[in-house]
Amino acid sequence: MRLNLSIRSVLFGAVLLAISAVASAQIGFAISIRTAPPELPIYEQPICPQDGYIWTPGYWAYADDDYYWVPGTWVMAPEPGYLWTPGYWGEDRDDYVFHEGYWGREVGYYGGISYGYGYFGRGYEGGRWDNGRFFYNQSVSNVNVTEIHNVYNTRVENNYTTNNRVSYNGGNGGVNARPTSQEEAAASQRHIPAVAAQTEHTQSARGNPELRASANHGKPPIAATARPGAFKDRGAVAAREGGTVHTAPAASTNNTARPGAEAARPNTETSRPAAETARPNNEAARPAAAVHARDLPPPQHVAPPSTGNARQDQKYQQQQQKLQVQQVRERQALQTKQEQDHQRLPQQPANEPRQQQLEQKHQQQTQQLVQKHTQQQAQLQQRQQPAQQRQAPPKPAEKEKPAAKTQ
Repeated sequence: MRLNLSIRSVLFGAVLLAISAVASAQIGFAISIRTAPPELPIYEQPICPQDGYIWTPGYWAYADDDYYWVPGTWVMAPEPGYLWTPGYWGEDRDDYVFHEGYWGREVGYYGGISYGYGYFGRGYEGGRWDNGRFFYNQSVSNVNVTEIHNVYNTRVENNYTTNNRVSYNGGNGGVNARPTSQEEAAASQRHIPAVAAQTEHTQSARGNPELRASANHGKPPIAATARPGAFKDRGAVAAREGGTVHTAPAASTNNTARPGAEAARPNTETSRPAAETARPNNEAARPAAAVHARDLPPPQHVAPPSTGNARQDQKYQQQQQKLQVQQVRERQALQTKQEQDHQRLPQQPANEPRQQQLEQKHQQQTQQLVQKHTQQQAQLQQRQQPAQQRQAPPKPAEKEKPAAKTQ
């Protein structure tokens, strides 16, 4: 199945939904697949490159009719005190739906999946914040203590073994875990979506044919990196052991493993039809409100150009990637600006009218950004149309007209 993001549907959803209904909504973006994701591979964690970086585990993503591995990597936290909640796959009505990860002050629910290196199904045991500085648990995190001195050593139960590598929650053979009350509370707190470095990291993984499950058979040659996107650096490591790749739907007919997740992630499931055939465009049936830049779903790749000219296709693809990176940066800049606006506005009842005005302003900014990006993408696609489609058919040559005979 081909998954394309309809930005126009996002804009339409932003107009329809009320501001108050999404002011504290959880960031989520669902992709529904009929085939279960592969098992998690086994790999070694690269050494932490610098103080302040937090580990984000690798996971299987889906695009272009195939699962692909997004390598685990160290990422600089967007703000002091923020931790990463990994995304996860969850079974729902014979489908597998992916819930995007996010940054927050507490680690929320991630399906009970044991990703390893501190993410053993509940919370994060790889480190903690203390007075604005991150301290690493040396028994879990791979850090160089000669360069990073803010470490401690606490033994934790490690469930990341060859016997526990399931990468999805619920369904046939999935992890049977439900969100705790603390995880549900964390879902309603202020969140920050994946930062630009993570988005670009995912895009690079998607564009690497070696990371597709059909090519690596569950054992990716690049399983983890020291920094986002550093696939060819010395710190990149290959999987030590691969996982089973599922080739047929394996979901059960009932979904009993994840009742609490729906309340925590309202925007991901409520509008999605149960039948896959009734959803020709995966996102058009499930518009998401976009009052703030942080509410926008992650950008998706445009289908690769296919003009029949390999050199021309490569040029067009580079133009698309350049535009997408630029748009990700613009979205991140707007998100930062909007968050600063909220911090400057005192949270008091007397300021409620001002707060409503600010929300309306933010909604307008977000809609303008979406409209701008939609126009840019349309203009780029128009410029990339094959030349023969843009040119009018040539007029018949004058010499082809029959000439009058003279007597």
